[in-house]
Amino acid sequence: MAKIGFTPEQRAGIAQAIRRAESRTSGEIVVIVTDASDGYRSFTVLWSALIALALPLPLMAFTDWARDLIYAIQLVAFLLLLPLMDAIRFHLVPRSIKRARAHAKAVEQFLAQNLHTTDGRTGVLFFVSKAERYAEVIADEAVFEKVDPKVWDEIVSRFIARIRDGDREQAFTEAIAACGDVLAELFPPGGLECDELPNHLIVLDSDAAKA
Repeated sequence: MAKIGFTPEQRAGIAQAIRRAESRTSGEIVVIVTDASDGYRSFTVLWSALIALALPLPLMAFTDWARDLIYAIQLVAFLLLLPLMDAIRFHLVPRSIKRARAHAKAVEQFLAQNLHTTDGRTGVLFFVSKAERYAEVIADEAVFEKVDPKVWDEIVSRFIARIRDGDREQAFTEAIAACGDVLAELFPPGGLECDELPNHLIVLDSDAAKA
């Protein structure tokens, strides 16, 4: 799987969208993108082992080969299957597990980026994980109490639809603007005017998506 890449122009456009959205609210918006939320290497081993374990059954049923030979074939098959299964491992993982791992990564980044420590507890994370085809908005306490989760779900749905149309930068800028609209209505500028969190796109450096 190819790693996520953004041109300098795309990064600048997304950063500008974040600054523009935050200029209308006292809330904070952080945007994070990662290639994959997990390496899923255990599924490479699992599927290779399952196929290798099943291989002796037809050999014992339809040949008179010695057990030592069948065992050797089984071992070689396992070793040969490992790179093959590794290349397609993201397709072997159940969707529910991929969503759970991506959500866990989003929560991890929410804490790692200190979104839970902002004045007023008005931080919002827009998180995207490519391999899982997953996007999520996580809001801190003050926002969570006032915004119906369906609002964020709708923003994510529109983002995914725009991504499918092939306009990635526009998908991000529109989603950021929508998050800004929600925050601006409930948390207008005022009080402590302090930009506490990064305003640029954060792309996590991950080797998890390498085949």
